[in-house]
Amino acid sequence: MLYRSDGSDQDLAIDEIRPPDDKNDLLWVDIDCEAPELVERVAEKLGIPEEALPHLTQFGQAPLLRSYGDYLVIQAVVAHHAGELRFDGVVLTVAAGPEFVLTLHHRPIEFIPAIRKREHGDTRLGMLNEASFVVSLLDWQLGSYFAAVSDFEREVERLEQDVLRNRYDQSTNELSRMRKGASRLRRMLAPHRRLYASLARPDFHPDHDDQVTRQFQQLNENFERAMDVVENARELVIGSFELFSNQIALRTNRSMQLLTFATVVIGCQTVIAGVLGMNFDAPFFNTAALGFWIAIGGMLAVTVIAAIVGKYKKWF
Repeated sequence: MLYRSDGSDQDLAIDEIRPPDDKNDLLWVDIDCEAPELVERVAEKLGIPEEALPHLTQFGQAPLLRSYGDYLVIQAVVAHHAGELRFDGVVLTVAAGPEFVLTLHHRPIEFIPAIRKREHGDTRLGMLNEASFVVSLLDWQLGSYFAAVSDFEREVERLEQDVLRNRYDQSTNELSRMRKGASRLRRMLAPHRRLYASLARPDFHPDHDDQVTRQFQQLNENFERAMDVVENARELVIGSFELFSNQIALRTNRSMQLLTFATVVIGCQTVIAGVLGMNFDAPFFNTAALGFWIAIGGMLAVTVIAAIVGKYKKWF
């Protein structure tokens, strides 16, 4: 897509790709599959140095920043939620040069078509230089972690509601899955610290104007906020585990209260039975069946009265 400053954007075929003649235009080429030959062909048309080609044709697993004069190559990992709090990373490679930006990824990335869909019709993206557009793409990349944490928080909230409703069947498994998901997000995002810190340094591109430098510095601040959010996701798991442990302890305490109450009631009945089992020649022991039923009725009365008192005192 060729974005012009006057808003008359144009879709280009592969054979039409070349750096824009007008410095107020911006060319964006996106390749969403592993096609080394196509990448080399496009790189040749855009004048990308040959020493940068290995980083374009091979997808690494870690963030990368390389500068080749007027050309810049960046690799960053985009967070993808595969469902059930399973997060994996999609490597996004960004190559930028005079008035063009080339993006490469071997799997679909959600925000790429979102940008295209948002910028339908005539736009003013051509007014951006390549550095500002790279900042925008990397900010979308950080946004993928914010979105992943939002999904994470919804799952944590659902789990806590189940715990508070005494639904513990799968809570342990879900807590384990949440812990793995939070750790996975942190492992994917943390290695970007050097990348964003390098972009924010004034000596990275001293020829850029102050506005671009501020944009890279703001991007680094956004990264720090993303790290805080991801770290908070780990804290949410710890909080959910504490809530789960407290609910288990509370349920255990209630069970112990009920067992203690039952033990006291049975003990009282045992005392009554023990007294009635004494071998004294008392008139009461000569009441035959009537005395037996009186004793049973007394035990039942003790049980009923104790149950009423226990319910009133909320002992169980």
